[in-house]
Amino acid sequence: MTDRAARVPPFAPTLLARLGPAVADYPPGSVFGPRDAGSYEFVWLLHGSARWVCGDRTVPLTPSALLLVRPGMRDTFHWDAHRPTRHAYTHFRLSPVVGGAGTSYDGDWPIVRDLTGRGDPMAALCQYLLTLGANRPPAWERHAEETLRLLLFTFVHGTGPETGTQTLPEPLVAMMAAVRSHWSDGVARPITLARLARAAGVSESTLNRIWRRQFGLSPVAGLERLRLARAEPLLWLSNLSLRAIAVQCGFADAYHFSRRFRAVYGMSPSAFRRIPPESAPPSPISNGALSPLQPLAPPSHPGQ
Repeated sequence: MTDRAARVPPFAPTLLARLGPAVADYPPGSVFGPRDAGSYEFVWLLHGSARWVCGDRTVPLTPSALLLVRPGMRDTFHWDAHRPTRHAYTHFRLSPVVGGAGTSYDGDWPIVRDLTGRGDPMAALCQYLLTLGANRPPAWERHAEETLRLLLFTFVHGTGPETGTQTLPEPLVAMMAAVRSHWSDGVARPITLARLARAAGVSESTLNRIWRRQFGLSPVAGLERLRLARAEPLLWLSNLSLRAIAVQCGFADAYHFSRRFRAVYGMSPSAFRRIPPESAPPSPISNGALSPLQPLAPPSHPGQ
């Protein structure tokens, strides 16, 4: 978890009546402001461009940008001088349980985010807000506030990996890229330390030292944790035999798989399969030192 995530309290947005989600049109050269913002407001352009000015900060706005205005900001929008501009907006407040509008916890939140990132859900969430605001189906406000909560959470935290590959030393990034390629056919086979070191571009002793400093165990042991964690959905969501799961996770047979699984999880795979996920022992890569490896774990396919 990042420092920003640790400082962000739970979100409970409340829509302001008659202030979105909606769309507004401005003729060329229009100016809105200066105004003193009385609530939070998301603004995103659908057509045209604009400049948002707040104090000594000027932010260019295009249809690829999502702007978050905070309560208490004194700002001005300068709309496109040459063509009409259409923008979407929604105003909201945050529940008193998270400190109330204008409190200090939002001081390090972003001002603007890009809506075009690969895998980024914010553009779809913005569009869904507009759909709800335009059509107003039954209970639309509740759905809009839940959508807004997800949008705000994503806006604040971002969608890129702030841990994981970006914070790992370069040899580990290179090694894990090779691991993912080696496992790309769906079978998480064990890989020798020599092969891992070649992929990382360092000696075996250097790789072992970097891994132990980063994760507290050897590379081979760390990859075994990834292979064992891959078995979790296969145990819960498939009727594959233990032998078939063992093969998918790169173990020679069900006996060897079961022995290693028990050593890490404290119970046999068969017992693990019988209990619900909320009661199961934690994944060896979900928390602690190995958590940065979780996005790098090979995908599992319960339907296999």
